[in-house]
Amino acid sequence: MKRLFTFGLLLVSTFLVDAEEALDLNKFAQHYYSAMTATQAPNASEKELEAYLSLLTDDVGSQHIPYQVDDSRTADGKKLMRKGMSFYLGAHTHYESELLNTFIFNDSGFAIRYKNHAKGIHPQSKQPIEYTSVMMEVIEVENGKVAMIRKYHE
Repeated sequence: MKRLFTFGLLLVSTFLVDAEEALDLNKFAQHYYSAMTATQAPNASEKELEAYLSLLTDDVGSQHIPYQVDDSRTADGKKLMRKGMSFYLGAHTHYESELLNTFIFNDSGFAIRYKNHAKGIHPQSKQPIEYTSVMMEVIEVENGKVAMIRKYHE
């Protein structure tokens, strides 16, 4: 009986430790923003891309309204993001971003609102590009990783 009580106490204390080590979404949001913007820098490489992708689930879903309306999650979501982001990697000759707001939604997600300005050469058309935009990304988190990204333009 004494062993059963000790085992039960050990089990409960293990769950209490796990509960105390909950993901700090505010810090995670800041880290996500830093990693994401690093992939847009003129000198960005596969190192920055992989650091960003390490924050995502393998089946991450990504939606960029109004260009990409499908919000399906597929087993190869991260692989598809790697392919798409690799195509544009290093296309900017200038990139700056300012984090405007961070919103935390209990323990399930966050949103970041930021303004960015970029110049560069489009990798396919080879034409100069330049844009300034205010974006909001709404992020769903599962088991400490980004599971869904929804991007909106202001």
